[in-house]
Amino acid sequence: MRRVRYGIFLASLCVSTSLLAQSPTWQHTEAQARGQTVWFNAWGGDQAVNQYLDWVSGEVKRDYGITLKVVHIADAADAVKRIQTEAKAGRTQNGSIDLLWVNGENFRTLKQANLLKTGWAEQLPNWRYVDERKPVREDFSVATDGAESPWGSAQLTFIARHNETPQPPVSAQALLAFTQQHPGTVTYPRPPDFTATAFLEQLLLTLTSQPDALRQPPDAKTFAAVTAPLWAYLDKLHPNLWRKGTDFPASPSKMDAMLANCTLKLSLTFNPMHATQKVASGELPKDSYSFGFSNGMLGNVHFVTIPANARSPQAAQVVANFLLSPDAQRRKADPAIWGDPTVLDMKKLPAPWPAVTAQPLPPVLAEPHSAWVNALEQEWLRRYGTH
Repeated sequence: MRRVRYGIFLASLCVSTSLLAQSPTWQHTEAQARGQTVWFNAWGGDQAVNQYLDWVSGEVKRDYGITLKVVHIADAADAVKRIQTEAKAGRTQNGSIDLLWVNGENFRTLKQANLLKTGWAEQLPNWRYVDERKPVREDFSVATDGAESPWGSAQLTFIARHNETPQPPVSAQALLAFTQQHPGTVTYPRPPDFTATAFLEQLLLTLTSQPDALRQPPDAKTFAAVTAPLWAYLDKLHPNLWRKGTDFPASPSKMDAMLANCTLKLSLTFNPMHATQKVASGELPKDSYSFGFSNGMLGNVHFVTIPANARSPQAAQVVANFLLSPDAQRRKADPAIWGDPTVLDMKKLPAPWPAVTAQPLPPVLAEPHSAWVNALEQEWLRRYGTH
């Protein structure tokens, strides 16, 4: 009986080994990727990000023979429209985008239309280092299904200056009182800027009496009741803002400049290391610091994704895997380079990183469902956009 069982075991082992030999391996993916060009569409609004991607381009060229062409875009929605246009034209392969830095709203749009390659992200070798306690399998409450690879962590963060604001407001009501005490020195970017919409979501999460409704797409029957506290708050806030809420800066970078020249007392960012990085680069004064609401600030993981019609999907996966590597993540997290927090679990790394003194962050508040982005932006524009 033992011989029979042993024979069955050997036979099954041979079958398994044969199947493994026939299945594509990561080495085969790397071999296919060599010599390919990856067109990577990424937000180009920050010089630190652009310089980091220049470094990535050199690394993947040297180590994998991949030519990385970074297309600096102002809004990922523009890239989404291009992918949709190609799909309508029947361009099911040889697309113009191989890798895309995408946010949750645009991810949902592409995923629902089946315009993304799925099932690849957790097959990347460097996935083993990912901190799975972070929301790496959902994006704005939408399951990723292996169609996105996590790249960095983010959290909505205020920036102030010690000389101007030694005691920052750490709640929505404290912020309102602060604007009453310092009229004309606080504002936020104009929606649909990404950080502006995140600020609206932050306030809604803080103020609404129905937070569970935000985990699902907005319901036309309950939208007014769920969001009423937000609009009531903004109606009180806006008259105290810069230019009395009749005008809003175009971007967070504009707010940084206004903070630096003392026009504003607060700026906004979606990177908790932003102030440290900008102080190191000399773009913000040395007394600049970050803070958030004590009960928590909106946070997320940001991802890269591969369109279904990508010209070089193998090379795109190799680049995504490199972006997850401990070396690339450590460099990205360095405030002197970019300061974008890592998605890796420090306990899983093959070697520890140098100790870094980091400022404690507020608790992370999960983002609402991605469908809330457009709903909030449209209602904001209806109420305040014509001022």
